[in-house]
Amino acid sequence: VQLQASGGGSVQAGGSLRLSCTASGRTFSSLGIAWFRQATGKERKLIARISRSDGSTYYADSVKGRFTISRDNAKNTMYLQINTLKPEDTAVYYCAARAVGDIGYNYWGQGTLVTVSS
Repeated sequence: VQLQASGGGSVQAGGSLRLSCTASGRTFSSLGIAWFRQATGKERKLIARISRSDGSTYYADSVKGRFTISRDNAKNTMYLQINTLKPEDTAVYYCAARAVGDIGYNYWGQGTLVTVSS
């Protein structure tokens, strides 16, 4: 599976962005998908995911209510709608996917930088 992320940029606090990640190489609908982010000097952290098995969603507390993960299987694309951006949301955002039977996320996009200024 190849993942290509896009949509990052520089925005002011309170603004919005929509990140996209297009997949190729495998049936997208069969994949569990997620978004992670990594701020400078910090570990990469899971912020949102959609379960492959039941479509349920998970959000980290730090983004709950502001971020929305979604997918369009017809377009082989996942999205992360980011609203009410805060300076602490500044990070490189990575899309990721996992196939049936995988332990962890084995497929990663290249990352897209989001910079939020106050």
